[in-house]
Amino acid sequence: MKLIIADDSAVVRAILDQNLTKTGRIEIIASVSNGRRAIDAAKGEWPDAVVSDIDMPEMDGLEATKILSKSMHIPVILLSEDPAKAVAARAAGAAEVLTKPRVNEYDKAFFDELMERLEAVVSASSRPDHTDRGSRAKPFRGYRVLCIGASTGGPTAVAEVLKGLGRGFPLPILYAQHVEVGADGNLAAWLNGSCDNLTVRLARDGEEALPGTVYMAPADRHLVVDFVKGNSHPVLRISDEPPERFLRPAVNMLFRSAARLYGKSCLAVLLTGMGRDGAEGCKLIRDGGGWTIVEDQSTCAVFGMPAAAIEVGGACEVHPRGEIAGRILDLAGGSGTRGAAV
Repeated sequence: MKLIIADDSAVVRAILDQNLTKTGRIEIIASVSNGRRAIDAAKGEWPDAVVSDIDMPEMDGLEATKILSKSMHIPVILLSEDPAKAVAARAAGAAEVLTKPRVNEYDKAFFDELMERLEAVVSASSRPDHTDRGSRAKPFRGYRVLCIGASTGGPTAVAEVLKGLGRGFPLPILYAQHVEVGADGNLAAWLNGSCDNLTVRLARDGEEALPGTVYMAPADRHLVVDFVKGNSHPVLRISDEPPERFLRPAVNMLFRSAARLYGKSCLAVLLTGMGRDGAEGCKLIRDGGGWTIVEDQSTCAVFGMPAAAIEVGGACEVHPRGEIAGRILDLAGGSGTRGAAV
C-alpha cells in the first residue's frame, strides 16, 4: 500500500513513517508538511491513501481533503486532537477521522487501529462494485481532441496555457469563452498575436478542425462537435440553439458533444470563471473515460466554474495555471518544443 503522510511536525511524520513501514505492508512515498504539498505529491505518485493532520500551515488538512478525496478520489484519513472537528472532516470528504495522540502517546493500539482503517478504506476505494469505480484510473493517453472552457479572467488564462503548449501540438483545440457580442473577433486576433506557436481563430460551421489550431466559439453562438472523421479530426457545428442557463456559447454544450463523440479520447481543461458552466460537461467527459484538468483556486480570477467541477466529481486533476500546459503536454504529447509560460 502506497501512502502519503502530511503533518507540519517532522517528529510526528517520523513516528508515523517508522511505525507504518515496519508493518511490511506500507510504502511511504512522500512525507510532507502541509496540504498543498500532499496534493502536489499525490499528482505525481497516485497513492492508495493519505494520512494527514488537520491543522497545518499554507493549506490545512480539510482543504486538502476536499481536493484529494472529492476531485482525485484518493481516500484520506484525518488525524485531529480536537474531536469536535470530526464533523468538518467528514464534510470535507475524509474517509476516516481518528483522534491524534500526543507525541509521547503513540502506541501499538493506535497503529493497529490506523492500519485496520487504512486497509478498509483502500479496499473500499478499489472494490469493483464501488460507486467510484474507475475514478482513480490512470490517464488514457490516446487523446484526439483538447477542449478548453473559460469565463471571467479567461483570455489571460487561456493565453498562458496556449503559449505553454509550444509548437507542434498534436491535437485540435476547441475553445468556448463567455464573451460579449462584438468582442469575439478582437479576442481571437489578440490570442493569435500573443500565441505565435498556434493559430487561433473563430470557428466556422462545417469545418474540419486540424491539429495545432485553436477554434474559438463565436459570440452568442454554441460551438459543438458535429461528427468525427475517420482521421479523428472533429467537424464543427456552430449552433443557434437556445442559451443554456443564459449562456451562449456554453462550455457544457461543447464538452457534452466532445464527451459523446470522443469518449476516452477526450481531454478537457476548465479555467477561471464565474458560475457553474462546464461542471456537468467535465463530469460527462470523466464518466466516459476521458480526462479533465481544472484550474486551482490559487490562480483563478474567479473560482466558480472550477469549484463546481470539483464539487460534482468532474475534475480528474487540479493544477495552478502555470502547471496546466506542462500537464497537457505530458498527457497529449507533441513533436515540437514547449513554449515558455507568461
